[in-house]
Amino acid sequence: MELLKGADVIAAMKERMKKELEGQAHIPKLAIIRVGERPDDMSYERGAIKRMQGIGIACESYVFPADVNNELFFKEFEAVNTDPSVDGILVLRPLPAHLDEKRIEQTIDPAKDVDGISPINMAKVFAGDDSGFAPCTAQAVVEMLDFAGIELSGKRVTIIGRSLVVGKPLAMLLMKKNATVTICHTKTVDMPSVCREAEIVIAAAGRAKMVNQQYIRKNAIVIDVGINMDENNKLCGDVDLDRITELASIATPVPGGVGTVTTSVLAQHVVQAAMKKCI
Repeated sequence: MELLKGADVIAAMKERMKKELEGQAHIPKLAIIRVGERPDDMSYERGAIKRMQGIGIACESYVFPADVNNELFFKEFEAVNTDPSVDGILVLRPLPAHLDEKRIEQTIDPAKDVDGISPINMAKVFAGDDSGFAPCTAQAVVEMLDFAGIELSGKRVTIIGRSLVVGKPLAMLLMKKNATVTICHTKTVDMPSVCREAEIVIAAAGRAKMVNQQYIRKNAIVIDVGINMDENNKLCGDVDLDRITELASIATPVPGGVGTVTTSVLAQHVVQAAMKKCI
């Protein structure tokens, strides 16, 4: 089994973006909006800033206390949303329960919505319109498959998970490449047998090591989107990698797989947003 690692994909994307930015007078800028001090949010923020800086993208964080009220938060958000110097906006979610997250989705400028949360961008993804930004994790899966040179046209792909962050938009992105896509979820009957029909299995269920040898056919390609903690409190994916080694031809690790590519897709979207403004 060959491991498809995120590091190689990231390096290729970085070189591509740096070439795109050569000779450009405008430096793309990402605004990161964070509420509170959640360790996972802060970790993602640090990683995103480092990735942006390595490519040549300016990055500014807007940090609010966890108890910020709706009126103040949305006043400040609108200031960022309308700031002409900002090309992309990343809102670290989930927000505290007292803040209206749906309002963010409805009001964020679609041209700056580099994480694909706006209903307008989501509609464009479902319509196959390339002018919309797909959610970064879903796009990261496609980037990894493309990097590996995996032909998707005519391939049978099964996605485990139907969220709007990964499963549903990813299905649309894959169908745009002429894959035949099946989505499994908690109500799917005999999920292992459904997955065994697929040449490519993408696990995005959020359940530690649920995908084992019963789900995978010989020579299948397995993409693990899950990020979980196992029984030993160690980071793991949705796939039990040790149990599919003799079956899968290619698989992505966790950590070091799809999750690491997500911030590169974010950077790519910021570059694209900035380039559109310059046209």
